[in-house]
Amino acid sequence: MEMVPGTPFGVVHLDVAPVTSGLAIGALVAGVASVLVSLLVICFGVSFKDDGGAWASGAFAVLGVLAGVAAIVTGLLGQRQIRRPVAPPAVRFTGRGLAVAGISCGVAGGVLSLLGLGLALLLALA
Repeated sequence: MEMVPGTPFGVVHLDVAPVTSGLAIGALVAGVASVLVSLLVICFGVSFKDDGGAWASGAFAVLGVLAGVAAIVTGLLGQRQIRRPVAPPAVRFTGRGLAVAGISCGVAGGVLSLLGLGLALLLALA
């Protein structure tokens, strides 16, 4: 408790427990989804190369890239939310590692989706 100068009164700052950022959690979920969808892109492109697997790979590649971009954007917003300085009675956010993992998985999922689509098109045209 801090005393207010010149008065007999004091000010109490309640300690608020830190909260895990929802944006960081969302980034990780979207990043993992992007990686899983990129595996579908590769599987459809290789398994069904003669039966229109390139079309299925293309559809899933769009989904994988969109999920990857969503993971990157929400991860960056989550990091910004976590870094923001706040006064003592306000809520502090944690989860920097979740945000970084979401960004990393989003980048990996997007790149793997595009590589899987390229592989599917290469196999379909060969």
